[in-house]
Amino acid sequence: MTTTLFKEFKFEAAHRLPYVAKEHKCSRLHGHSFRVCLEITAELDIHAGWVIDFSELKMAFKPVYNLLDHHYLNDIPGLENPTSEVLAEWIWKRIKPTLPSLSTVIIKETCTTGCIYRG
Repeated sequence: MTTTLFKEFKFEAAHRLPYVAKEHKCSRLHGHSFRVCLEITAELDIHAGWVIDFSELKMAFKPVYNLLDHHYLNDIPGLENPTSEVLAEWIWKRIKPTLPSLSTVIIKETCTTGCIYRG
């Protein structure tokens, strides 16, 4: 049985978008309470009764979280233009080698806006 599970994380960070028009509000320094949802899709381990232990997912995200939380995203290599789309792909590239069953990275920078990345 193939199953998808998810775990959500939250981090606080500042950024600005350097390639939008100077008059655009996102060209100025601002911050978000980002939400990241990592989805794992894999066969259910009948013996264990789960796809993956949620603590494994948390441990896989921890190094990424430590790089992002309470930092200025533009200073992080690869996030010089930290749109939600760029951030989702950046996270994917760091998590996928550790979690091959990673199927989706969802970024929400506000309650109503976000990005879904599936590699």
